[in-house]
Amino acid sequence: MLEDLKENNRIWAAGKLSVDPGFFKRLVAQQSPEYLWIGCSDSRVPANEIVNLDPGELFVHRNVANLAPPQDANYLSVLQFAVDVLKVKHIMVVGHYGCGGVAAAVDGKRRGLVDHWLHPIREVYAENRVELESLHDHERLDRLIELNVIRQVRNVASDVFVQDAWARGQDLCVHGWVYSIANGLVTDMNCAISGPKALEKIIDES
Repeated sequence: MLEDLKENNRIWAAGKLSVDPGFFKRLVAQQSPEYLWIGCSDSRVPANEIVNLDPGELFVHRNVANLAPPQDANYLSVLQFAVDVLKVKHIMVVGHYGCGGVAAAVDGKRRGLVDHWLHPIREVYAENRVELESLHDHERLDRLIELNVIRQVRNVASDVFVQDAWARGQDLCVHGWVYSIANGLVTDMNCAISGPKALEKIIDES
């Protein structure tokens, strides 16, 4: 079963060793990433490759539509481990244009359990309805994807694990990016939050 994937694995491992014989020994020795990537499960968005980092250099959490919901134990466990144990310095919430999850949140179709998962995106849409409905369909989806990233950055920055890290003086910044599958580039949403005062300012302005 899956012999092609197993063969691909052997070729990949051999290729790594041919370039860097100590590669896997270093991976076994420790994991010390400076970055946590919170991204979409979409198979076209490979986190490490996009930012050209090796395994061990990027801690990754992925789910449908790159959400950071405060009630999700999986996401919260990853966040706490990244902040409290790995001491990451940067958390990137990374959406992507053409996101099927964001589109599914607002297309009016029913798909089952995932509809509940995507509910926060419908809330973002409702809060920004005037702006979004002034745009054409493609532009509207792109903008909703951007607004969703900005909202999730706020969610991450508002979490108690991040707040506690800042309170004890830990160097930590939360960023929002959107990746374009069409050209392979990320766009910074310029919504970075590096401390409680920055978060308060953003909340006051919203």
